[in-house]
Amino acid sequence: MAERSKTGGGWWRGAVIGIPYLWLLALFLVPFAIVLKISLSTTTIAMPPYEPAFALENWPDFLANLKRLTVDNYFWLADDPLYLDAYLSSLRIAAISTVLALLVAYPLAYAMSRASSTTRQILVMLVILPFWTSFLIRVYAWIGILRSEGYLNQVLLWSGLVSSPLEILNTETAVFIGIVYSYLPFMVLPIYASLERLDGRLLEAASDLGCTPLRAFWQVTFPLSLPGVLAGAFLVFIPAVGEFVIPDLLGGSRTLMIGKTLWDEFFTNRDWPVASAVAVLLLLVLVIPIMLFQRVQARVN
Repeated sequence: MAERSKTGGGWWRGAVIGIPYLWLLALFLVPFAIVLKISLSTTTIAMPPYEPAFALENWPDFLANLKRLTVDNYFWLADDPLYLDAYLSSLRIAAISTVLALLVAYPLAYAMSRASSTTRQILVMLVILPFWTSFLIRVYAWIGILRSEGYLNQVLLWSGLVSSPLEILNTETAVFIGIVYSYLPFMVLPIYASLERLDGRLLEAASDLGCTPLRAFWQVTFPLSLPGVLAGAFLVFIPAVGEFVIPDLLGGSRTLMIGKTLWDEFFTNRDWPVASAVAVLLLLVLVIPIMLFQRVQARVN
């Protein structure tokens, strides 16, 4: 009986472990292999717009098509400065947006962690409330706010702070605003989780030892909240690098980001092999922050 229970428990544990791996295989590794294969193909006027297209039912043809794959698309990306500029611009915009999101999110998360239990629940709900509305609709709303005759300029003109409308839409400033607004909850919630678990007796001990409130914050509160800060930073930075909706709608043609370049290659130029090569390199660029994020999560847990 014990042996049967042990065998059944081993089968159950194997199934619990195996199902996530099958999910990862089906939704990440297989699509990635397809994109990688397309990135090694050649552009052609056909459907699909690349060759070779593998036929799995014929093994000799499969091997012949395998030999036709090439890395020329990656050399093309290396030779064209547009793609390098797009990668660097995306990393810069994502990094600045992450810092701005942190500057906004940390005071908000700190205030939430110090509020009463009832008020805290309301504030948490308000933070996640934007997720109940379509992401695309929220970005479109910023067009009406930031354009020259939009609500923001109307308020500034009415208050006398400016004498003429500000040109915010179709600039990098609008992209920063859109990214910070869209991904702010991803920064607030991890920091709030770290601050909410903070033992208040540590601050009392620091005060008894002569620390001012500001010094206690920098020596006790902020170091203990660093796991939440790092987790939030990665949750904002990683998707912001590949963002294409916000720069397309708010940044206009003058904003260069790799996600927008990738979209143009796929749907405007219909150059699927080059677009797939851009996507593969983007994934490789993000592997390091993703690995760092997983290590931070492992330490927190």
